[in-house]
Amino acid sequence: MPRRWRLLVLIGSISIIADQITKYWARSALADGPRVIIEGYWDHVLAYNTGAAFSMFSEMGNGRVFLAIVAAIAIAAIVSMVHKAEDHQTGFIVALSLMAGGAIGNIIDRIAFGKVTDFVLWKYNGHKWPVFNIADVVLLIAVGLFLIVAVKDWKLERAAAKEKSEGEKANA
Repeated sequence: MPRRWRLLVLIGSISIIADQITKYWARSALADGPRVIIEGYWDHVLAYNTGAAFSMFSEMGNGRVFLAIVAAIAIAAIVSMVHKAEDHQTGFIVALSLMAGGAIGNIIDRIAFGKVTDFVLWKYNGHKWPVFNIADVVLLIAVGLFLIVAVKDWKLERAAAKEKSEGEKANA
């Protein structure tokens, strides 16, 4: 099995398992109320999201079906991109693997419960961030890694173009 597929399966599986274990814990341990982790900064609180990120589409009648279809299309696109990737594109493949794991983690909840379990609440100075879960963190890390890889690739392409241009000038 090519390295890119092993990475996809390993990283995606670890992401899904971590997400589902923590959501199971949250549904059990937080049913009686929130837990303060760091006073004024971090709580664990049981919350359910019927929409997408930040509860988008939660008011939509067929939102659950729509979001499941969008997630399935995204996962198919990720598999296609991994198929086209080369084994040496580690950062790109890791980002895709994290994205697949996060998407699958949330789609499992959406299919099993009709909503996604969230439980991490960060707050500071009166501001509260939307409650989130491990799948959301994994997806955020994937996006950050995509940006890092894109900037790195852009710099490499720019350097190669500059080197080619200088070589052409020297030969002229």
